[in-house]
Amino acid sequence: MTDTGTLDRSAARSHAAPPVLGGLGLFTVLLGAALPLIDFFIVNVALPTIGRDLSAGEAVLELVVAGYGVSYAVLLVLGGRLGDMFGRRRLFLAGMAAFGLTSLACGLAPTAWTLVAARVAQGAAAAAMLPQVLATIQSATQGPRRAKAMSLYGATAGLSMVAGQILGGVLVAANIAGTEWRSVFLVNVPVVLLGLILAARTVPETRSQHPEPVDVPGTVLLAVSLLTLLAPLTEGRAAGWPLWTWLALAAFPFAATAFYLVERREDRQGRTPLVPPSLFALVSLRRGLAMVVPFSIGFSGFMFVIAVALQQGAGLGPVPAGLALAPMAVVFLVVSLWGPRLVTRHGTRVVTVGGLIQAVGVALIALAAWRSWPDLGVVELLPGAAVAGAGQALQLPVVFRVILSEVPPARAGVGSGVMITVQQSALALGVATLGTLFLALVPGLGMRDALVTTLLAQLAGIVLTILLSLRLPRRIS
Repeated sequence: MTDTGTLDRSAARSHAAPPVLGGLGLFTVLLGAALPLIDFFIVNVALPTIGRDLSAGEAVLELVVAGYGVSYAVLLVLGGRLGDMFGRRRLFLAGMAAFGLTSLACGLAPTAWTLVAARVAQGAAAAAMLPQVLATIQSATQGPRRAKAMSLYGATAGLSMVAGQILGGVLVAANIAGTEWRSVFLVNVPVVLLGLILAARTVPETRSQHPEPVDVPGTVLLAVSLLTLLAPLTEGRAAGWPLWTWLALAAFPFAATAFYLVERREDRQGRTPLVPPSLFALVSLRRGLAMVVPFSIGFSGFMFVIAVALQQGAGLGPVPAGLALAPMAVVFLVVSLWGPRLVTRHGTRVVTVGGLIQAVGVALIALAAWRSWPDLGVVELLPGAAVAGAGQALQLPVVFRVILSEVPPARAGVGSGVMITVQQSALALGVATLGTLFLALVPGLGMRDALVTTLLAQLAGIVLTILLSLRLPRRIS
């Protein structure tokens, strides 16, 4: 009898053993993290070809970018909540499958407006898939393994944003089987098929032990808040700033205030709102998010502006324009692998040093543009791009670890959803603000001076990230 009871208790403990994310499983979820970020940037160098092939004007081409980014940002937190409720592995598989199907729809789109609709759907699929990556890492890793996994996630995110632009240029120029720009979307399909096979075998199922129902009022108000901010800023300049853009911007503070009040009421009544205000009581999360905003605005704005300047101003083709950023990608990858050891030894002051290094890199790029224009290519950009990449590698992966370091596993989906929503919204804002500044300055100043001025504006944002990094917790728990 005693033996039977012992066996029962042993079986119960075995059944209750925490899920473990192995090496191949980690590779698989990081693959899922890379796809949405690559697709945010991969179209930058493909837009001129898309415009010619589909007879699309500038406003519609902006929607190809904005439609994806806005739907992605709006639905990310909801994607995290659904993963907590129904299982993160299940949502990851469903989101990845949907991402593959919508990528196929983008690649086969017969008209510009069909492409816009497919991009919106692709952003929604990404929003279902991506929050499950961080939530799975938070729930299925512990201690040093979690620290290493988070560092690899940050490295993957940064590398994907640069690699997307490089890959886009290569694929457009390669014109595989006459597909031209369509290959930048179709390439996702075999990658997704591989990811689905691996995920089904290697990613453990995790979910919140006490899932909450979807916060419908909060979801609607968050969507309205982000739409009224991001839609007019991303589409306004290309559309000529019609009345609806100003009305939307005027509505944003009211929608954001209503969202906060509804979420605070839900939190105080003991329910779990879509974005719990109590989550921001975590100092690491609050201060880390504050730094992610200017970093992401500067990063995405730079990537958009440099793609336009190199192709339309310096006269480079898609491949040289993409490869001009290769030194940034290579150095980012190498330096990010040192990140965990540096953080263990020096704490989050590594982030401050990274900001200073990135500032030097951007200043070198601005100097190269000033002195060498229009002969601006890989050689001229190499010193600045390499130094900037090193600085970014010491910032982004570490800040991601800081943000989620104190989030409990039960709220992993919500925490990761909030973090990625802030990052994605800031990426969209970067294209809207720095991109708009650059394009507005070109007619009056010329391409060179507009580029240098925009890089100096980015430099001011980097100074802000350096100051904010001084407020991060010194050690990561």
